[in-house]
Amino acid sequence: MFTKDLIDNLLSSSVEEHLHKKIEEIKKKDKEINSFITLGIEEAEKKAKEIQKKIDENKQGKLSGLVISIKDNIAVSNLRMTCGSKVLENYIAPYDATVTNLIKKEDGIIIGKCNMDEFACGSDGTSSYFGPTKNPVNLDYVPGGSSSGSAASIAANFSDLSIGSDTGGSIRCPASFCGVYGFKPSYGMVSRYGLSDMAMSLEGPGPFAKDTYGIALLLDVITGKDPRDTVTIERDSSSYLKTVEDFKECDIKNLKIAYAKEFFEGVDEGIKKIILDKIGNLESHGAKIEEVSLPNLKYAISIYYLVVFSEFSSAMSKFDGFKYGHYSGGQDIVEAVSSTRETAMGTEVKRRVLLGTFITMEEVRGKWYTKALKARSVIKDDFKRIFNSYDLLIGPTMPTLPWKIGERISDPLAMYSADILTVSANLAGVCASSQPVGKVKGLPVGLQLHANSLSESKLLKGMRAVEIANGGM
Repeated sequence: MFTKDLIDNLLSSSVEEHLHKKIEEIKKKDKEINSFITLGIEEAEKKAKEIQKKIDENKQGKLSGLVISIKDNIAVSNLRMTCGSKVLENYIAPYDATVTNLIKKEDGIIIGKCNMDEFACGSDGTSSYFGPTKNPVNLDYVPGGSSSGSAASIAANFSDLSIGSDTGGSIRCPASFCGVYGFKPSYGMVSRYGLSDMAMSLEGPGPFAKDTYGIALLLDVITGKDPRDTVTIERDSSSYLKTVEDFKECDIKNLKIAYAKEFFEGVDEGIKKIILDKIGNLESHGAKIEEVSLPNLKYAISIYYLVVFSEFSSAMSKFDGFKYGHYSGGQDIVEAVSSTRETAMGTEVKRRVLLGTFITMEEVRGKWYTKALKARSVIKDDFKRIFNSYDLLIGPTMPTLPWKIGERISDPLAMYSADILTVSANLAGVCASSQPVGKVKGLPVGLQLHANSLSESKLLKGMRAVEIANGGM
């Protein structure tokens, strides 16, 4: 297992040397990839010295000097937190998000803040005020979004682990496009304190890694109850890492896995072939595979964006230039706020704010927003029905391969439709993952697994099963 071997090597070698290799790689290659907005090299070097001392005394934490990157909508004290926007171009976070604090406590070295679609509004990583992130697999292609820099930093070997956030696929999409592992925890499993979220009822932080072991390791660190986030849930005392380490090839036969026929409608033929092949490998190892139906999946995009637009427009109300961020000025408060947002926000952010404001107007709220909330419960019921009979739900992460940079920037509907296979997990609040399982035309293909809410251990078993059944790690 890549991450396990890396930790073992760090315990017997030099944390400082490992960090400096990452820094050199970033300096050499990231001008082109653009995965980072802000680096914290001085603090990282100081932390490496402290951790090396702990390792020498055998007192190190779970992360043992691993280099970790953080999406730039998550607070890291004394580092810029821009959310990929001009609005917060010079904002310095005065405190650590809960996930950041937990990582520091377990001796992870935070190297910097990752590029992202502005305020997480995007599916391909090209809408950042600080320029697009490029896919390390092929620099002509998008890395996926909105956690573009986090996925790219793993794919480019700039960091060992990373933290992103997922509202409707913002971890799984870039994980798929960049050929790395990404995990969206169940809603409430990871604290949102210190996260500038796009939609509060859908979003949460989650990990990126190069294998299931790395995902489990970071989940052990960041999950659990947080008094500063009232929706967080107390997790049981079991170790996710032990779940992964203890899972053996013979355990695959105990898995009951569903695949929804709707997940394969309109999917690129090359992607479909690879995913069906991997499902066949699981079946040949003894897993029970059966077809099911998600009849309401066709409504998921409409429901999702109605909820997102509404919650996003509300969340953005604080960015008026007076308390937070860029200020343009004006003759009165209305003109000042309008001018600030006009000059400091990108096209997609403005579009979502305007649509969300319209959807939640009193005269149309019942027709759109209230109806969307009712329809969301139907999606939840579909998943509940499936997980009453099955451990996991399997399918492709994305319906298409990564597209070339600039291809979809002027077509928001095409961008939104790319989320069709990922948004339902957020609507239902369940956990979901993406892991690389092959390539088509030299571009990565991700396989997506879902498990029921608070069933992270089952999902990790499924991810490990896919690794084993396909001859990996």
